[in-house]
Amino acid sequence: MTATAHSEATTAEAFDDAATAVEKHPAAHVTLSPGPGDHDHHPSSPHDPARPDLSFPFQTTDTEQAGFTDEYRVASKTGYITADLALRPVPSHIHKLPAVLADPEKAIHLKQVKLVTWYEDDPEDPRNWNNTYKWYITFVCALSVVSIAFATAIIAGDFGGVMKEFEVSEVVVALSVSLMIIGFGIGPLILAPLSELHGRRPFWVAPFLVYILFNIPCALAKNIGTLLVSRFLCGLFGSGPFALAGGAIADIWDNNERGFAVALFAAAPYGGPVLGPIVGGFIGETIGWRWIFWVNMIFAGVVALMCATIPETYAPAILLKRAKRLRAETGDPNITTEQELFRKSLREIVIETAVRPFQMIATEPILTLMSMYASLIYGLLYAFFFSFPIVFSEGYGYNDGITGLMFCSVLIGVGLALFVTPRLEKDYLRRAKAKGGHADPEDRLIGMMIGCWFIPIAMFIFGWTSPPAVKPGGGNWVGPCSAGIPFGFGMVVLYFSANAYIIDAFPGYVASALAAKIVIRSGLGAATPLFITAMFHNLGNGWAASVWAFISLALIPIPFCFYRYGKWIRSKSKRAA
Repeated sequence: MTATAHSEATTAEAFDDAATAVEKHPAAHVTLSPGPGDHDHHPSSPHDPARPDLSFPFQTTDTEQAGFTDEYRVASKTGYITADLALRPVPSHIHKLPAVLADPEKAIHLKQVKLVTWYEDDPEDPRNWNNTYKWYITFVCALSVVSIAFATAIIAGDFGGVMKEFEVSEVVVALSVSLMIIGFGIGPLILAPLSELHGRRPFWVAPFLVYILFNIPCALAKNIGTLLVSRFLCGLFGSGPFALAGGAIADIWDNNERGFAVALFAAAPYGGPVLGPIVGGFIGETIGWRWIFWVNMIFAGVVALMCATIPETYAPAILLKRAKRLRAETGDPNITTEQELFRKSLREIVIETAVRPFQMIATEPILTLMSMYASLIYGLLYAFFFSFPIVFSEGYGYNDGITGLMFCSVLIGVGLALFVTPRLEKDYLRRAKAKGGHADPEDRLIGMMIGCWFIPIAMFIFGWTSPPAVKPGGGNWVGPCSAGIPFGFGMVVLYFSANAYIIDAFPGYVASALAAKIVIRSGLGAATPLFITAMFHNLGNGWAASVWAFISLALIPIPFCFYRYGKWIRSKSKRAA
C-alpha cells in the first residue's frame, strides 16, 4: 500500500488505531503483562510504553502544553493516530492534564489533528531493521564513544615529553586532559537539542570532522597555550558520540530488548580512557609525544568513516519528514507530529538545556547523590591515569610503555562487567514479573548495591600493595596492577545501574536529568587530574588511595537508602515518577 493510500484511510479507522495503540499505564512502573490498550495488532513488539522513551524529543517539545505521546513508538494500520487520544500527562506522581487537553476548545480541535506513526511492520522503523545491521550500528556507536574517550587519556602516555618540551609543570600538562573533559560536558548541552530538531545523522559527521581537524594543532603546537586550547576544542566538537550514541541505540532497540546493547554503551566511556595510556605510552616512548596526536587522528578518521554509514535513526526526525511529505501529497494540513505541533521556542529550549539541569541538581536529592556517586567513579578513573605512573614509573622504574600496560587489568574488569550487566537487566525484568508486572525504579539499584563494594576494595589493594608498603621487585607489581580488575568491574556495574535508575526515576525529564549528570561528571572528572599527583606525593601511595577508599565507603549507603526510601523521596518531588 502506498503512502497516499495509507493517508486516505478513514477517520474511524484512525480512532480505532488510537484506541489500541495508545496506552496509559502509570509511568513509574514497567508493565509486562498484557492488558486493555496493549498493541494487539502488533503483539510481537517488545515496546513497553510504561518505561521512559529515550527517543522522545524531551528538550524541544512543549510538554507543559502537550504532555507526552507514544507516537514515536507505536504502530498503527492507518499510519496515524488522532492527537486528542494520543496525548497524555507527563510521567510523574502528580497527575496533571496537559494544558491543551484541559482547554475544551483546543481539545475539540485535536480530534482533527493526525499524529504520524509507524505502520505495522514499517520498513522505515529502525526497530524493524535486520538484527545484524542493528548490531553493526550498535558497534559503531560504542566504538565512537571509545574513540573519543580514548583521546582524553592518550596524552597521559607521555606527560614527561610535553613537560620537557614546553618547560611546564605536570599540573599544567594535566590541563590537557581536564580541558577536554570540560568540552565533553559543554558539547552535549548544545548538540542534544540540535539533534532533536534536525535528526542525529548530521551531527554524527560534521562535529566529528571538526574534532579530527583540531588534532592537527595539538600535534604541531609550538607552545602549551595552543595545545590546551586545541584540546578543549577537541572535547567540545568530539562530544557528539556522548550526545548521540545512547539515543541511537535506544532508537533501534526497543526498551525490553536492549540489555546487552546498553551494557556496551555503558562500558564504552570507561573502556576508552583505559586504552589511551596503553597506546600512548608506547608511542611516546618510541617516536615522541607529537605522534600521539597523529595516531589519535588516524583512529578518529577511521571511526568517522564508520559513523558516516549510520543512517537517520531518530524516530521524530523520520516521522516529521514523512508528515511533511504526506501533507504535500494529500493537501491535509492536519497531518503532523507532536514535536512539530508543540515545538518549544528558542528561549524555552535554552532554559531546558542550560537552566533546568542545574535546578534539578539543587532540588532533586536522588539525582544529585546518584550523579555525585557516578561522577566519583569517573573521577577515580582519571585519578588512576596519574597515580599509575607514580607507582609504576617512579616506584618500579618502568618506562611509559610498560606502565601503560598495567591498565590492562582495568580492561579485564570492564570485560567481566559486560557479562554481568545483561544479567542485571534480566533480574530487573524477573522482579517486575514477580511483582505482578510492575517494577519500581528502585529495582534498578541492585547493580549499585553489588558494584559499590568493589571500588573501596580496589583502592585499598592499590594503595597498600604499592611502594613503599610493598618493596618493588620480583612479581610485586601484580598487587597494585590487580587493583584495576575490581575497579573496572565495579565502575561499569555501578554506572550502568545508576544511569538506569536516574532514567526510570525521572521519565518525564530524562534529558535534563542526564544533562545534570554529565555536568557533575565532567566537573569532577576535570578537577581530579589537577590535584591527584600532589595528593599521592604528599600523602604517600597508601594513604592517598585510602582517602579515596574511605570516600567510596562513605557513599556505599546511598543505593541502600534509596532502595528503601526512594519511593517516599520520589513522592515529595514534582518531577520524579
